[in-house]
Amino acid sequence: MNYGQQSADLIQSEYGGGSLARGELMKKLLASYGRDEEFRAVAEKIIADEEKKNNNVLARSLRKTLENVGNTSTSQKAVLSRLLPFPDEAKDFIQRIETKHNYQDIVLSNENSEQFASLIQEFRQADRLKRHGLSVRSKLLFCGPPGTGKTLCAEIFAAELGLPFFHVRLDSLISSYLGETASNIRKTFEFARRQPCVLFFDEFDALARSRDESGEHNELRRVVNSLLIFIEQIAPSGFLIAATNLDRHLDPAIWRRFDEVIWFKLPDTTMVKKYLVHAFKNTTIAFDTGAFIAELNGYSYADLEKLCIQALKLSIIEGSKHVSEAQFRRALCQAKHRRR
Repeated sequence: MNYGQQSADLIQSEYGGGSLARGELMKKLLASYGRDEEFRAVAEKIIADEEKKNNNVLARSLRKTLENVGNTSTSQKAVLSRLLPFPDEAKDFIQRIETKHNYQDIVLSNENSEQFASLIQEFRQADRLKRHGLSVRSKLLFCGPPGTGKTLCAEIFAAELGLPFFHVRLDSLISSYLGETASNIRKTFEFARRQPCVLFFDEFDALARSRDESGEHNELRRVVNSLLIFIEQIAPSGFLIAATNLDRHLDPAIWRRFDEVIWFKLPDTTMVKKYLVHAFKNTTIAFDTGAFIAELNGYSYADLEKLCIQALKLSIIEGSKHVSEAQFRRALCQAKHRRR
C-alpha cells in the first residue's frame, strides 16, 4: 500500500459519519500531506475519535496503517505529485520530467551523501524548524565537470523527497526581445514559489554569466541583475537547483545567493569500482573489472555508462551468456576513441 492509499484509507474512515467536524479533519489531513508531524497528529485525532465510539477494530487497523506511513518506496511516494496543477504562464519554460531513478542508481562521495541526507532530513522537519524561527535550505548550486551526475542527482533528490521534478528550458526562457528574458525568469520563479517541486536549471552559466566579462552586453547584465534579485527573494515551496560545468564564468554575486554549493568531481578509484558493480548487477561477468580500474582514471560517470552499455550490447549481439573480458576491452577501446 502506498502513502496516497494510506491517506485515502484514513480519509474514508473520517467520512464514514459525514459530520462537519469529520470533514474539517479530512481537509486537515489532505493539507498536511508531506509534513509528517502534522499528518500523524491529524491521523491520531481520527483514530482517537474511532476509539471513543468503540470502533476498536477500525481504530487498530488505522493505527497499523499509520505505523507504515513513510515506509514506502520512492516511486510510491511520488504518486500524488502527478495531481499538482501546472500554471499556464510557466508552461513554455518548464518541462515536467518523470523520475525513473532512485538513490541506488547513483554513486556519490561520502561528503555529498551526507550533505544530501542532511538536506532531506531538514526538508522533512521544515515545520519544526520554522516554529523556531529557522529557515530551511532550499536553494542549491551544483558545480562540476560534465558527466559527473549533477542532473541525475537532482532527479533522484526530487524522487527521494516525493516532489515532482521540473526542468527549465533555457532555449525558451532566453528571448531575443529586449526585457522579455527577465520577465520569463520572473514567471519561472513565481512557479517555484507556489508549486512544491524541485525546479532544475541546467547550464546555469548561460543565465548567470559574469557581468564583468568584456563581451557581455547591457541586456545580459540586466538579466543577471534580475536573476540575483529573484534568487535572493524567493522562498521555494520545494527546492531550486542550478547546475553548471563552468563555475568560473558565474557572476561573483551569484554564489552567496545559494544556501549550499555542492561540488561534483570525477569518480575516484573506489567510486569507479562501485559504479561497475552497479552497472553489471543484472549481468554475469566473466572477468575481474578491478583489472581495468587504472585505465578508467579520469572517466566521468557518463563515460563509464557508455562503456558498460556498449560491453552489454556486444555480449547480446554475439549471443554470449555473460560479458567477457574481450568484449569489455573492445568497448573500452571505443570509449578511448570517443575521449580522444
